[in-house]
Amino acid sequence: MSVIAERISELGYEIPEIAAPVAAYVPATKIDNFVYTSGQLPVVKGELPETGKVGEGEGLVDPDKAAEYAGICALNALAAARGVLGDLDRIVRVAKVTVFVASDPEFTAQASVANGASVLLGKIFGDAGIHVRSAVGVAVLPLNAPVEAEFVFEVA
Repeated sequence: MSVIAERISELGYEIPEIAAPVAAYVPATKIDNFVYTSGQLPVVKGELPETGKVGEGEGLVDPDKAAEYAGICALNALAAARGVLGDLDRIVRVAKVTVFVASDPEFTAQASVANGASVLLGKIFGDAGIHVRSAVGVAVLPLNAPVEAEFVFEVA
């Protein structure tokens, strides 16, 4: 088992199977010393745990749950990266994270939702998990997912 896979397991998570694309694209690609992932939804065992817009109130996805879903997106991205690398220990740094949050019009805490991915990557990679990031509120995401995220990893 790789060092990164062991750390993920120690944190109580596991790397899932690569999520099947929902359209005409690949989950990840390697170019030079970087792996770029496609947008990752918080799919667990082939299904979204929840759908809808993020915000406060009845009928909306709770922001704390959305942050957890952003972490699931990060795990799915690591699965996609492993698919092209073979070994997650080849990742030397998390370079960039972009998190899209399907937001209720009144919701403005997209950065807090994105922290779900950023904090988890920091726990997994330590200092190598520190990255630049964008957190963007959008009207709707594929399959009515509350969160989608894409990642860029520097690799050896």
